[in-house]
Amino acid sequence: MFANSFFTEQILHVDKARTPPRPVHARGSGAHGYFVVTHDVSKYTSAAVFNGIGKKTPVFGRFSPATPNLGGPELNRDIKGLAVKYYTEEGNLDHLCLHLPVYMYRNPTDFDFLVRAQRRNPKTNIMDQTVAWDYRTNRPDIFHLLFWLYSDYTIPNGYRKMDIFPIHAYEIYNKKGERFYVRFNYRTEQGLANLTNVQAQAIASQDQDYFTRDLYNAIENKNYPSWTLEMDVIPFRDLKKLNYNPFDVTKLWEKGTYKTVTIGRLVLDRNVDNWFREVEQSAFNPSNLVPGISGPMDFLFQSRVVSYRDAQDYRLGVNHNKIDINLPKYAKTYLRDGNPPTRYNMKDAPNYLPNSFNGPVPYIDENAPSRRLLVLESYAVDFGNVAEFYNNVLKTEEERIRLARNIAADLVLVQEPVKTRVIKMLSLINETLAERVAAAAVPPTPKKPLMATKETYAPLARCIEVFRP
Repeated sequence: MFANSFFTEQILHVDKARTPPRPVHARGSGAHGYFVVTHDVSKYTSAAVFNGIGKKTPVFGRFSPATPNLGGPELNRDIKGLAVKYYTEEGNLDHLCLHLPVYMYRNPTDFDFLVRAQRRNPKTNIMDQTVAWDYRTNRPDIFHLLFWLYSDYTIPNGYRKMDIFPIHAYEIYNKKGERFYVRFNYRTEQGLANLTNVQAQAIASQDQDYFTRDLYNAIENKNYPSWTLEMDVIPFRDLKKLNYNPFDVTKLWEKGTYKTVTIGRLVLDRNVDNWFREVEQSAFNPSNLVPGISGPMDFLFQSRVVSYRDAQDYRLGVNHNKIDINLPKYAKTYLRDGNPPTRYNMKDAPNYLPNSFNGPVPYIDENAPSRRLLVLESYAVDFGNVAEFYNNVLKTEEERIRLARNIAADLVLVQEPVKTRVIKMLSLINETLAERVAAAAVPPTPKKPLMATKETYAPLARCIEVFRP
C-alpha cells in the first residue's frame, strides 16, 4: 500500500494541512471590497489612499471574535475585531481594529499576564473568575474596557452592525510637513445594534455561526455592508493645551478638544472563494503604513510592530507577505529565499544594499516631520472615563441594570477577598452600581455541587425558549 504514491500523499497531507492557529482572534470571517474617498482631507494627510474625491482602493477585511478557537462561539461576551488591509499604490496599509473604542491595557508588558489570568484553572480546566478578577483589581486601568465589555455594546447583532476602532492615536502629516494626531473611527451605515445576553444565547442555541452567516448572506444578496471612515483630529500645536494624555489607549478623548472629519466609505462587496486561502492565510501588521501616516507614538504600538511580525512569521513563514492575499500592489525589497512562496525570488538581481547595478533604495519622504515626539506616559489610575461611561454613555437605567447583572454573573463564584475588592472598586465609580452588583452576586449555597448541573440552567432555558421562533 505504501508504494502507492497517491495514498501516501493523501495520508501524509492530513498531518500538515493546517497552519498554527492565531493565539487570539483565531476564528475569522472575511470579505473583499473597496474604500472610496468622499471628502477632501489633503490639509491633514498626504497619504494617496485618502486623497482625491472618488478615488477607490481595493481592501480585504477579516472579522473575528478575540478569544474563541477556530471552532468557538461567535455570540459570546467578547471583543470583536475587524482587520482592514488597503492595497494602495504606496504599499499596504493595515488597520487592526476592535469594536470597542478603548483598549484593556497601555503597558505592553501587561499582555502576557493578562492572557494568563484569563486561562482555565490548571486543576479543574474550568475558567477561573477569581483569578481573572484578582488580576483586574490589581490592574484597575482595565476597568474602562471592562465596563464596555459587560455592557450591551459587547454583543453586536452581527459584524455588519458594529462600529470599528483602530484604538491608537496616529500621527499623520500633509505635504507641508504639518502634523496632526488622529483617531480613526469606522461608523456602521447599517445602524448600530446590539444583543442582550438572553437574545444572544437564544440565537446561539440555534446558530453558532450567526455572525459569519449574516455577513455572507448580506453580501450574496447584494446588501453590501458599509462603514463611514472618520477621524478625530488634534493639531500638533494643541497637544500642550490638553489636560489628558491623548495617546492613552485605555481612555477616550475628551469632548471639545478635537474635531471630527469624514474621509470616505468602506464597502465589502465580495465573499471569499476559499476560506483557508484568503481568510486564514491573511496576515496583518499595524506597522504596515504609507507616506502621510507615520503611525502612533505610544509604547503599546511599538511593541505590537514586533510581536505581529513575529507571529505571522511563525504561522505562515518568513515570506507571508508574498502570499496572494497579503501581496502589496507596490513593494520593493531585498528579500530572497526562505519558505515558499518566493515568487520570482528576485531572479538574478543583487540582493544587497548599496549596489552598483539597480534596485530599490531606502525611501525618504521629504514631507515627513523631521522631529520626533517624545511621549512620557503615566500609569496612575483614573476612574473618570469609567464614570463617564456609566453615567453618560449608558443612556437608560435598564442598560445600567444589565451591566450590573453581567458583572455579578461573573462574581458569583469569585472567592474572597477578591470579591470584596471588586465591590469596593465599583463603589468608587458609582455607589448604586456597587450595591446592585453586591446584591446580585450571591454565591450558591454550600449544598449545591461546585460543577453546574442541568437544573442550574433550567431557568435560563425557559428564558431562551421565549425567543425561539
